Amino acid sequence: MGIVTFVDETTSGSRGDCWGLEIAEERLTVRELIRRRVFQEVAEYNARTPEVFQGLVRPRDAERVLNGYAMRTARRLDPEAQTELALRAFTGNGFLVLVGDRQLTDLDDEIELAPATEITFLKLVPLVGG
Repeated sequence: MGIVTFVDETTSGSRGDCWGLEIAEERLTVRELIRRRVFQEVAEYNARTPEVFQGLVRPRDAERVLNGYAMRTARRLDPEAQTELALRAFTGNGFLVLVGDRQLTDLDDEIELAPATEITFLKLVPLVGG
């Protein structure tokens, strides 16, 4: 296959930096795509252990800050636990997955990955009082 580009956006209009992940398959489920993304984020974080984790979902015992999630105590993250948090966030409408103009709504939806596929993770911002 090739490189898949991930982009994080929020409903408030902010757009994060694009980054790529090499994926050999031509088709993946949303579940597997989220798992691979989270495993890559956790591997990069664990290799450097910075103060702020910049990932798809907030790790347990972390505080939301401007550019990610500040860890209360320096520690390595568990990729399986982060994946479970991300999958629950997806099913609980914490974020949407968009491929081109298509919104994927189920973890078992398959994505056809063409060269230079861009996948947008639209993080939903809760409404005040809602």
